[in-house]
Amino acid sequence: MRRPVHARVSGLCLPPMEFDLILAGGGLANGLIALRLAALRPELRVAIVEAGASVGGNHSWSSFVADVTPEQAAWTAPLMAHRWDRYSIRFPDHVRTLDSGYRTATSATLAAAVAAAGVTVLTDAEIVALEATQVTLADQRTLTATAVIDGRGQGAPSGQKPPLDLRAQKFLGLEVELTAGHGLDGPIIMDATVPQLDGYRFVYTLPFGPRTVLVEDTYYSDGRDLAPDVLRARVLDYIAAQGWTVARVIREETGILPIALNGDIAAFWDAAPPVAAVGLRAALFNPITGYSFPDAVRVADLIAGLPSLDAPRVYAALRHHSEKTWADRRFYRFLNRMLFDAAAPAERWRVLQRFYRLDADLVRRFYAGQSTWWDMVRTMVGRPPVPLSRALGVVLRS
Repeated sequence: MRRPVHARVSGLCLPPMEFDLILAGGGLANGLIALRLAALRPELRVAIVEAGASVGGNHSWSSFVADVTPEQAAWTAPLMAHRWDRYSIRFPDHVRTLDSGYRTATSATLAAAVAAAGVTVLTDAEIVALEATQVTLADQRTLTATAVIDGRGQGAPSGQKPPLDLRAQKFLGLEVELTAGHGLDGPIIMDATVPQLDGYRFVYTLPFGPRTVLVEDTYYSDGRDLAPDVLRARVLDYIAAQGWTVARVIREETGILPIALNGDIAAFWDAAPPVAAVGLRAALFNPITGYSFPDAVRVADLIAGLPSLDAPRVYAALRHHSEKTWADRRFYRFLNRMLFDAAAPAERWRVLQRFYRLDADLVRRFYAGQSTWWDMVRTMVGRPPVPLSRALGVVLRS
């Protein structure tokens, strides 16, 4: 039975000062850990400490059904606000629909699930100091726990040369209600028929309802600068080009996701304080897409399965998992170097267009991070869609 929580949150009164686990940051990774522990180990006292007004912020998280196991799909099912059986891609010389399940969770579904699970949540609670077993808030309260997990997003690079070579997938999206139906029966994961600007550009469209869509203008870019006014105008131009008319804008979503090219994962961990970390702070994301949902699900299961949640054990388990996952994904980082270092920015779309001509099962395994050796060979054989000299340069440097 869950221990009673004698706390109100959001500053109404002081919460309990001691917990079994403190989750610093109320994002996806920590939200899923809290949900998994509430389901499997309800006797634990778990607290989420979030600087913002609510758990989850203002985000949507998508993934392919094949990215997680059937059991993981089952326990995360309540988070899925939208589901589709197929998705499409559009390139200048190739258009295709793939029969593969795709789904999207939202901040609202995550926050509702956490609230229903009875997890202690402190919102509007800025953390000014964090250690392996305690956090200090801006109001000088100190909360202690057997362990603390830091899930506050991607940390600032340390030193002159960051341990990880990361580029950016940056986007701005508008969720809009249209005056008439959009006619889509599934997402358009990549529409690269748009003008190529600031690297590899594509538009990502999720139909949330018969007249509701989320349209994101997305860039695989070398820089992290994001011009909201420019991107917002491009989204509205794209919507108009589809023959759609906006009745109202429901919300806006922006983000900059990391795309991994190379790096020393051990040095990455050594450069940070010895505190357990998850999500982007632990370099746990798909190196190709920047998607974090499948990794966050696996980490939640990992934490829930530990025999005890003392700080040294949690830190060691998460660091080992992060380092092993990084090592297992070296092939995908090599492909990213081909995309960013061998292809001219305006021609990067050709790499993705060639990839999407491959077998549908290969594509599914690729996004799930389960490529076989034969998949890797099939992905690489043939004339590269980049200048041969630059491709050889990437190979030699690798």
